[in-house]
Amino acid sequence: MEPLAERMRPHTLDEYIGQKHLVGENGVIRRMIESGRITSFILWGPPGVGKTTLAQIVAHELKVPFYTLSAVTSGVKDVRDVIQKAKSNSFFNTKSPILFIDEIHRFSKSQQDSLLGAVEKGIVTLIGATTENPSFEVIRPLLSRCQLYTLNSLDKEDLSELLNRAITQDVELKKKHITVKENGAIFRYSGGDGRKLLNILELVVDSCNSDTIEITDKLVSDCLQQNPLAYDKGGEMHYDIISAFIKSIRGSDPDAALYWLARMIEGGEDPKFIARRIVISAAEDIGLANPNALLLANAAFDAVSKIGWPEGRIPLAEAVVYLATSPKSNSAYLGIGAALSEVRKSGNQPVPLHLRNAPTKLMADLGYADGYKYPHDYSGHFTEQQYLPDNLTDARFWHAQHSPSEEKLYQRMLQCWGDRFKENEQ
Repeated sequence: MEPLAERMRPHTLDEYIGQKHLVGENGVIRRMIESGRITSFILWGPPGVGKTTLAQIVAHELKVPFYTLSAVTSGVKDVRDVIQKAKSNSFFNTKSPILFIDEIHRFSKSQQDSLLGAVEKGIVTLIGATTENPSFEVIRPLLSRCQLYTLNSLDKEDLSELLNRAITQDVELKKKHITVKENGAIFRYSGGDGRKLLNILELVVDSCNSDTIEITDKLVSDCLQQNPLAYDKGGEMHYDIISAFIKSIRGSDPDAALYWLARMIEGGEDPKFIARRIVISAAEDIGLANPNALLLANAAFDAVSKIGWPEGRIPLAEAVVYLATSPKSNSAYLGIGAALSEVRKSGNQPVPLHLRNAPTKLMADLGYADGYKYPHDYSGHFTEQQYLPDNLTDARFWHAQHSPSEEKLYQRMLQCWGDRFKENEQ
C-alpha cells in the first residue's frame, strides 16, 4: 500500500494546501495556469511544502506531457534523452512539455548547461525544485531564463487543514475513529513540513492496535522517541536538527554540535549542505572574535567537496569542534544588518565628490576626486576624512564586542577616530 503522504497528494489547485501567495486567488502560478501558458520557473523552499506536487498539478491543469528527472540519479545523457523525446513528440502549435527536475541544486554545471538550449528554444518548460538558494547552486544563464518562486513552510492553519483532511478523507484512516485532542507535538515535530506531518500521523496510527485513536502530545512524543528515524521516511533534512546543530555551535557546546552532526551524517545528508551551514556559522557567530574560524570552515568545505563521504566527516568534525570552542562575536552580522536597514530607509544617498572616480576631464572639472586624501601618504596610513554620504556622517553600524581579538580592532579605531568610537566603551 502507498504511504499516507502519497495517498494524500493533491491533484488540483483547489486541493493544494498552503502557498496562497502563489496559488491563491491572485497568485502568480494560478494566473499562469488560467492563462494557459507558463514560463520556466524554479521553486525554492524547505522539504515537504509541495514543490513536486505543484509541478505535477501545473502539468495536469495544462494537459501537457510531464517528464521528471532527479538530480541525484540522472546524468547529462538522461537530460538529453528527455529533450530528444520532447522534440520528437512536439507538434506545431502544441504547448511545450514540462520537464521537472527535483533537487536541481545537485545538478552539475555540465548538466545544467545541457538544459539551456532546450529551455531557451521552448522545447521544454523547465520547473526545478530546490531546498538550497538557487543564487549559489544554479548557473546564472539558466537562472536568468527562469522565474524564481519561494515556497514557505506550512503554518499552523495549513497543518491543521492537512491533518483534518487526512483523518477524514484518506481511504484507510477514515475507517478508524481518530480524534485529535492535542496537536502541539505533531505540529512541532513536523516543523512546517506537510510530508513529515503525514508520516508522523501514519506512524502514530500504525503504533496503535485499535480502531479508536485519540491523538495527544504524549502519544506523538512517545512514538517518535521509540522510532526516532521512522518519520523521516524520505531521508529529508530536518530543519529542526540543523537548527539544533547551529545553536550548539553558537552556544559553545562541542559535544552537542558533534551529536547533531552525527545525526545528519547518519540521515544521509548532503555533505555540502552541512559544510555551507558551518561556513555561515563561522561568519555569523564566531566572526571577528576569531577570524581564523572562517578560514577553517572554508577549508573544510573545500575538503569535503573533494573527498565526499565517509572521510568528509573528519574535516567537518574538526571545523565543528573548532567553531564550538572558539570565542563568539556577531558584530559583523549585526553591522551589515544595520547598514542594510539604513540603505532601505534612506535610499541611494549620493557619493561624496571627493570619493568619486574621475576617469575623464569633465568629471575632474566637476570636482570628482577633488580633495581626496590618499591614506598611505600619511603617518600610520591613516588620515581623517569623510567616507559616508553627507546625510549620514554620524551614522554607526559596526559596534565592537570586545572579545580579545576584536578588542585590538576596537583600540585601533579609537586611535584613528577618537570620539566617534568612544560610545562603545563599557
